[in-house]
Amino acid sequence: MKRLPKDIFVTGIDTNVGKTIISAILVQALQADYWKPIQSGIIGSADVDIVKMLVSNPKSKVHPEAYNLKSPTVPIHSAKLEGIEIDHSNIKLPATSNRLIVEGAGGLMVHLRRDFMIIDLIKHLNIPVVLVSKNYLGSINHTLLSIEALHSRGIEVLGIIYNGERSAHMRDLIHETTGIHEIGSVKTAPHLNREFIDTQSLELYYSIKKHYTIV
Repeated sequence: MKRLPKDIFVTGIDTNVGKTIISAILVQALQADYWKPIQSGIIGSADVDIVKMLVSNPKSKVHPEAYNLKSPTVPIHSAKLEGIEIDHSNIKLPATSNRLIVEGAGGLMVHLRRDFMIIDLIKHLNIPVVLVSKNYLGSINHTLLSIEALHSRGIEVLGIIYNGERSAHMRDLIHETTGIHEIGSVKTAPHLNREFIDTQSLELYYSIKKHYTIV
């Protein structure tokens, strides 16, 4: 059985599929650190603050963003409004001996510059991906396209985490088409709080252990 990598990038098949909630659950399950390199468009609480609020273990540390953009729009435009250009050479994995969960911004093809997207950032950081999927009309297509894009750039996909309800048909079809397995699923939160995160993190931990050795 393969060992679960130290650093993991959490990306999604679309915007608002639950990357932050899944990231918080993974952080809690693995007692990992958390880092969101680019925050763009804070409406309500920033993702960093949400993770801080939901994670209860004393080991995890939240690292500051490389870019914290204020405008609620795509990072390339938000950066332009602030008179800056995102330079990926400034985006480096934080120094930590702990496991690290890295959360992306939006989907894979979100532009950071005209010639550089989130998928390019993943390749730049050179870490494998956990893909967050969700059951909605068109989500199988979005999941397959995301996996194909990642594979085309030589990025390793550790597995899929389904957020909310997902059908066995959806899971089986994606697995049969891509060979990528489900490493866990997370229920829709009736109340998003630490109790929910604790319960889901325990279930996800044992689900991941079926596929990877966690050291």
